[in-house]
Amino acid sequence: MLRLMRDYATSWLIKIILGAIIVVFVFWGIGNFKESKANQIAVVNDDLISGEEYQDAYNRLVERYRQFGAELNEEMVKRLEKQAIDNLIDQRLLLQEAQHLNFRVSEDELAAAIMKTEVFQIEGKFSKGHYERVLNANRLSTKEFEIEQRKSMLTDKVRSYVMNSIKVSDEEALEWYKWNDASVRIAYTLLSPEKYQNIEVSDEDVKKFFEAHKDSYKTEPEIKVQYLRFGVEECKAKVSLTDEEIKEYFEANPEEFKKEKTVGARHILLKLDKNSSDEVVEEKRKKALEIIKTASEGKDFGELAKQYSEDEGSRPNGGDLGEFDRKMMVKPFSDKAFSMKAGEISEPVKSQFGWHVIKVEKVNEEKTLSFEESKETIKNKLTEEKAKNIAYDEAEAVSGAAFEGDDLAKIASSRSLKIITSDSFTKKKGPEKVKNPVKFSTEAFKLSLKEISEIQDFGDGYYILQVIEQVPEKMSEYKEVAEKAKKDLLKEKQEEKAGKDAEELLAALKKGENMETECQKRGLEIKTSEFFKRNDSIPDIGYEREIVQAAFSLSEDKKFSEKPLKAKKGYYLISFKERKTPEPEEFEKEKEKTKERLLQQKKFKTLEKWMAGLKNKSQISILADFLAN
Repeated sequence: MLRLMRDYATSWLIKIILGAIIVVFVFWGIGNFKESKANQIAVVNDDLISGEEYQDAYNRLVERYRQFGAELNEEMVKRLEKQAIDNLIDQRLLLQEAQHLNFRVSEDELAAAIMKTEVFQIEGKFSKGHYERVLNANRLSTKEFEIEQRKSMLTDKVRSYVMNSIKVSDEEALEWYKWNDASVRIAYTLLSPEKYQNIEVSDEDVKKFFEAHKDSYKTEPEIKVQYLRFGVEECKAKVSLTDEEIKEYFEANPEEFKKEKTVGARHILLKLDKNSSDEVVEEKRKKALEIIKTASEGKDFGELAKQYSEDEGSRPNGGDLGEFDRKMMVKPFSDKAFSMKAGEISEPVKSQFGWHVIKVEKVNEEKTLSFEESKETIKNKLTEEKAKNIAYDEAEAVSGAAFEGDDLAKIASSRSLKIITSDSFTKKKGPEKVKNPVKFSTEAFKLSLKEISEIQDFGDGYYILQVIEQVPEKMSEYKEVAEKAKKDLLKEKQEEKAGKDAEELLAALKKGENMETECQKRGLEIKTSEFFKRNDSIPDIGYEREIVQAAFSLSEDKKFSEKPLKAKKGYYLISFKERKTPEPEEFEKEKEKTKERLLQQKKFKTLEKWMAGLKNKSQISILADFLAN
């Protein structure tokens, strides 16, 4: 099963399927759920979730995360591990509830869903032969696929059953709009711990601090690992491809070889904000017209962009935006740019960001690449896929031959494979010379001494690990960490001093003292924010939930927060300045969008609450040592 799921993860065909329909491969492996208890991760109402299924679900999430070009750190690994098991439990519960509610997916419903799937169509029509070829290319039978598609449709029916009765009235939407779109403005001052540089501590103070916080100065446990790596690049030389395979891919994916129209352009942006007055909007439009006139007289557009544009990203490059397709820009900008010819300069174009002046420098018309033009790209792509399969097959052969207590080095030697031995490493750092040290160390630290891992995918191939040495954590000697302990103590003292001064200042303000005068005495700067909403980041402060919540609790009658507000930069004292509630006519413009947003929110919360109730009345157990990882 793991082999099959691996193929799905790397295959171009199944990625298309996953993009076209909601399938259940993300959450389940294909096969019998009645695996042995020795391989179970969790039990949901007597229904087992196996370690194999969990690994498949986790791998799906990792691949989805990596598609955004992100690197996995330890925190994200833990989050994805939890998400994988939570998804599996949720899906089990939904399937069980579908059975309880006697929901069914008829043959006609299933057939209609499959026939509507674009990847199974040729020239807009479903082709049974093409359907079978797509699945066969991924070593997947029609029966297996249809079982999983039926499950996906069943869970969708349960979700719809729970959520479709939810409605939103105009009155609800208005109240929510007024609450959500209200904005406030505050005055604030920051007491930063870093300001307190004259604090001194004695050696005796540091020693006492160390003794009270000894657990914080333990060394991290370390391990040493020997491992085999089955690299994808190294396997490419073993790949053979026929012209027929390349041609089949080309014919099966016509959309992939359609190149959308793109435009290369520069722009000059004169910014506007949501609250800009009509006078400011018109003033900036006139400024844009003056720039257009100067450009039409022969002044270099790039130089004008460097002089006038308020787009900090493109201004240093003379307003150059590079080449882009229609979806990459906001609609008013795209609509105009894609209607222009190379060399033309637009009239002012207004978007949510302000007034744009656009100069189109290049137009690349839509085209469909020929087979010959696409052949090399397809060859490289399929070679990569096949190389992954070969690398996995080689890893699988070793994994299948390994037993508990075996020495991975001896297995490698018997097969003329190169065994690699790492230096000692901690869980946070991981070993050097591997592509993904955090993921490597996370998996390695799950193993006991001499235990051989399952096959692991770390991005540049498949790995099999064996821990050969463990060094447990130990208490550090004072002299080894004295400097660090001193820095930690100073930081604590700075925090305490900043917090105490913030409380004293707030007490004075609540007694009626003038904020400006009191801050001036203490050498503190008072700033006033722009208007911000409940979900906004506050300029100069950032997104600080506690500050935002406190700000919206203030009024003319309650000028100051109950206590100093601790944030990343230190302690803030805030004072109420002004509140704005959106006007009714603004709501009328946004009513339908607001109702839709609120409806989706209510549906999500309803489903979440319903799922929580389902879990509360279900018997769910997760393997204790799995949770410990």
